[in-house]
Amino acid sequence: MRADRLVSLVLLLRQGGRMTADAIASELEVSTRTVLRDIDALSTAGVPVYAERGRLGGFALLPGFRSEFPGLNHDEALALLAAVGSKNGDHALGLGSAVASALRKVMDALPDGHHDTARTSARRFLIEPEADLLSRRTATEQIPVAVMDSVRRAVLEGKKLRILYAPTGRDAQWRNVDPIGLVTVRGKGYLLATRNGEDRTYRLSRVEEAAVLTEPAQRPDNVRLDRMWNERSARFRNGDAQMTVSARIHPTRREELANTALTVTDEDLDGDGRLRITLTFQDERHAEWALWQLGKDAEVIAPPSLQDGLYRRALGIANHYRPRDQASANARTGEI
Repeated sequence: MRADRLVSLVLLLRQGGRMTADAIASELEVSTRTVLRDIDALSTAGVPVYAERGRLGGFALLPGFRSEFPGLNHDEALALLAAVGSKNGDHALGLGSAVASALRKVMDALPDGHHDTARTSARRFLIEPEADLLSRRTATEQIPVAVMDSVRRAVLEGKKLRILYAPTGRDAQWRNVDPIGLVTVRGKGYLLATRNGEDRTYRLSRVEEAAVLTEPAQRPDNVRLDRMWNERSARFRNGDAQMTVSARIHPTRREELANTALTVTDEDLDGDGRLRITLTFQDERHAEWALWQLGKDAEVIAPPSLQDGLYRRALGIANHYRPRDQASANARTGEI
């Protein structure tokens, strides 16, 4: 851990020039005292770092010093710089500080004179912004650092994991699992594991506590995480409670609804410009919630049970805001 921090410190000084101990401490997320100890360690190891006194002073490396790191060509570095513009993955898996450290190493690996060009070019790419064109913000999950550290360590070390997990609508319970891998999708993190030999997928934001056990995890040595994720996704979509819905919607709301549904199996434009679409949802509650978000921009054709559910929901809202007297009713309609 300290060796990695020392490398990051050298890279900071190479790219940032002269820096104060406070500035270094802020970048590396450590105390100023730790920075001073690290500076001494670098000097002892022969790294030419020196201190300049005064108001504009700080720590710097002797000109011309270059640490030995594997080089990248311009396109490889640009791809990595653009990729870290998306914070979904590093946030969901608790790798924010590691991404910052990796970025410093990428910049250091570029040939001299290419740093500014790469930074400028990377600003021309934006991957997975926080909101779409309709200003709908991407949901980001809050995962406690201690939980994420334990889960990640169990996955990498191949140890059993004990988690306090709270499924939707149920109380949290402890369970021992064999972790297989971590997946991040649209800013949401998942733990793929087995429990008593059965496949399990856990939403990381619902893990309240986690502890790495000493017992080795029972899991295959070789794993294709992408294939495993696709198989589990297919089983999830094919659950017994699934509901298929036929609806007519305004075309501008198509992406919003499709992103919520499990699948879109058919779609075609009607003569009046509405989009006739067939979708599947996890269950009736899921379907009712999704169609309700579209308001009058959606008309459910089938099934009748979903039409009834939306009617009852609308009727409940209408009754809730029913005027208490005729004067209030007239005021709302503009009548005198």
